[in-house]
Amino acid sequence: MAGRINDEDVKAVRDAVPIDAVVSEYLQLRNAGGGNLKGLCPFHDEKSPSFQVSPSKGFFHCFGCQEGGDTITFVMKIDHLTFSEAVERLAGQAGITLRYEEGGYNPSHQRGERIRLVEAHKIAAEWYAEQLATSPEADAGRGFLAERGFDQAAAQHFGVGYSPQGWDHLTRFLRGKGFSDKELVLSGLAQEGRRGPIDRFRGRLMWPIRDIGGDVVGFGARKLYEADNGPKYLNTPDTAIYRKSQVLYGIDLAKKDIAKASRAVVVEGYTDVMACHLAGVTTAIATCGTAFGGDHIKILRRLLMDNGSARVIFTFDGDAAGQKAALRAFEDDQKFAAETYIAIAPDGMDPCDLRLAKGDEAVADLVEPRTPLFEFALRQIVSRYDLDTPAGRASALDEAAPVVARIKNSGAQHEVAVQLAGMLGILDTQFVVKRIAQLARWARDRGGKGPAPDRPQRGGGDPQQYGGTARPGPRGPALNLRNPVFATERELLKLALQRPELVSPAFDAYGVDEFTAPPYAAVREAIMEAGGAELGVHDPQDYLVRVREAAPDDAVRAMVTELAVEAIMLHRGVKGVDEVYAGAQLVTVRRRAVERRIRDITGRLTRLTGHGDPAELAAVQNELWVLQQYDQSLREHGAAAL
Repeated sequence: MAGRINDEDVKAVRDAVPIDAVVSEYLQLRNAGGGNLKGLCPFHDEKSPSFQVSPSKGFFHCFGCQEGGDTITFVMKIDHLTFSEAVERLAGQAGITLRYEEGGYNPSHQRGERIRLVEAHKIAAEWYAEQLATSPEADAGRGFLAERGFDQAAAQHFGVGYSPQGWDHLTRFLRGKGFSDKELVLSGLAQEGRRGPIDRFRGRLMWPIRDIGGDVVGFGARKLYEADNGPKYLNTPDTAIYRKSQVLYGIDLAKKDIAKASRAVVVEGYTDVMACHLAGVTTAIATCGTAFGGDHIKILRRLLMDNGSARVIFTFDGDAAGQKAALRAFEDDQKFAAETYIAIAPDGMDPCDLRLAKGDEAVADLVEPRTPLFEFALRQIVSRYDLDTPAGRASALDEAAPVVARIKNSGAQHEVAVQLAGMLGILDTQFVVKRIAQLARWARDRGGKGPAPDRPQRGGGDPQQYGGTARPGPRGPALNLRNPVFATERELLKLALQRPELVSPAFDAYGVDEFTAPPYAAVREAIMEAGGAELGVHDPQDYLVRVREAAPDDAVRAMVTELAVEAIMLHRGVKGVDEVYAGAQLVTVRRRAVERRIRDITGRLTRLTGHGDPAELAAVQNELWVLQQYDQSLREHGAAAL
């Protein structure tokens, strides 16, 4: 649909969808105090949550990487959407019908590509599911599921479907729904044939793959017929909405329980996810035709919050391929703050086979963590050597020691080193401990001058510390925004953005030059351009949006969001954010401005004394007297003197 989105509809979407509800679809949020929520930032790696959401303001801000904005901005950034695509997705969730017109709010002139591709997948998933439920041809698919213990209700719960064997059944169906051949090929649902697009998936059992927000973005397709010369499993190719390294099958169903239990179970296949969920292990997820990697870890970390009790359990087959997969997972183990474990079923059965053979309880028991992943990995290494000989023990140590040296926590590294000595049968435990510690130091030295592994990384911890992060000044040098002078200006700006009724109308009379930190002066100017704090009193819904739009660049816009989200700092003995507290900030900023002016005039008076023009000298003396009287009035009467 051509045209731009109507301004009023954009505002309606922004107001209708709570930002905390949207963000919670992607990461776990916890109470941060002051009405705010916090979580691990989805836009950069961090160990401690510096990402805050203000439901009352409708904004988010990360005090580590400085990303911030409203609900629409979050959806744009997290799912790599255009403005129009993000608005359309949120409008669909809120049940708002958008109007399109020329000259409206959004610079986009056409309906977003991603929205079209997601819609095509949604319709395709429903069509595949209907084929499985009703088509006589789908007997093979229904039989496959039944043999593995899945009835029709299970198929419906997971949205499993069937793709007919013909060349273009789905293609013709989607054309009838208004999709172009180009869109079908771009989506990965079709591929180019000799006479035009044909179905990519034919004669297969279909699992819809959803992103963390619940949208169908791809499919996993299992071969059912011997005549099919394709691979056993065929996945959607990488498209604008699907990257196999960035999706986890079942994450849409498991995310809430993963966050609640601080635990995730990683299995190997779609039927394993189904078996686990039906057995009560509702935190199970699986990769989609690729090894478990760094992007998958990022998804889980945001849900697990990396707290001390978080656990990730990997289930792998007991064969050589499963052991290899476990060792690959261990290579990424240190990217987790969670404890990682491995679970291998007796006789090497996967969760689906185990459920069939021994029932739901056996599956639940399988995923109870027993063997730490590092222990499994080390035992696999050690098992390749003859430990009865000194040469075998030395060779095993040579291979295993660098693995242990990668453990970042020094306490855990020491403990594992002691265990490795026991595995190898080396009685001199300290020899192994020192060898591993030496390798760890060498690795750090080769890594450059970065922080030691146990040192806190920038981006975590208390968000209040981030105001002290060095920021470029107007001429380049770093600027400490937690300087006591700047700190009061920061508090006043936070009040102007969060509680404008406490500082209006006095704040609107403050000049930009009363804010000595250039970033704060720029925010003051943006507030003024938007209509002042008075606007925030009379139109609180649009106030922050207008201020952000008035910002001259992204840096100032990010600062506006940061100040709108950051908690107001109350000093010891202060009971709450009220007119008295606000008045104190107003007075402090004004008095410092007056004191700066007094110093300037005093210097000028010194230069004029003795050889200056008498009339000019008298005018300067009068101005100095007026300022001194004003300063005294501010000291004695506080905000009443403003």
